[in-house]
Amino acid sequence: MTLLKTLAAGFAATSLAFAALPAAAHDDVKVVASFSILGDMVEQVVGDYASVTTIVGPDADAHVYQPSVADAKAVAQADVIFVNGLGFETWSDTLIKESGTEATVFVATEGVTPVKVDGETDPHAWNSLTNGAIYVRNIADAMGKALPEHADDFTANADAYIARLEALDKETRKKLAALPEDRRTVVTAHDAFGYLADAYGLTFLAPVGIDTEAEPSARDLAVLIAQLKEQGAAALFVENITSPALVQQISDETGIEIGGRLFSDALSERGGPATSYEAMFQHNLGTLLEALGKENAS
Repeated sequence: MTLLKTLAAGFAATSLAFAALPAAAHDDVKVVASFSILGDMVEQVVGDYASVTTIVGPDADAHVYQPSVADAKAVAQADVIFVNGLGFETWSDTLIKESGTEATVFVATEGVTPVKVDGETDPHAWNSLTNGAIYVRNIADAMGKALPEHADDFTANADAYIARLEALDKETRKKLAALPEDRRTVVTAHDAFGYLADAYGLTFLAPVGIDTEAEPSARDLAVLIAQLKEQGAAALFVENITSPALVQQISDETGIEIGGRLFSDALSERGGPATSYEAMFQHNLGTLLEALGKENAS
């Protein structure tokens, strides 16, 4: 059954109830965020003034996500919806349309300068902390429009949050700038780190493009492996949302060590090392530095 038919069937019994819902009281404002990283940013800004529901949860791949009827119900009942934009959530337009929601939809990447990877727009803009600050400011502005009497609170929360992100950005630039030139090229499972590469002077290679749903051709994989054998790379990294098998194959064929696991498109489950956007970035920075800071054995 197609997504459209599934959502239509799920709403047949509930559409009248949703249509009869009154406008939410301010203390009951419902906010929906499309995926876990964005959801955490929204929670940091809104505090206790709204409830936040996230569609694609921790350790889940938003590229290939298939929304459920429960997701559509959450969207239908929402007052405010935040999406990443830049083509990241290929399913969001259909979900929002079919839900019949009257929520206001905000694109968190408004004002971000897109990075191109192999001619395609990279949607993973949060992997630059400067962009992260843009997300946060957009969220605060949007929530200020939704709840104008709490606009000052949202601005204050955003200011404090952005100050922490700016401090982390300064630390990241300083530490990564100290890496030698021959320790700045790494390989990940898919092209999720174009903004990090652009912001902090690293080179990321990947057998899969910006969308994890794509499969590398045997030829493309062979070309990458040949390139790595000739030019080398400092380390390989697996990701929390993708199978490690492809990266392991590259490691086996090139002899390049796997340097750890990076969180690219989703936060970690509770108890993991990346339960917030800040923690995710700190974990990724530490993992990169630990692997790239090692002396080249060759």
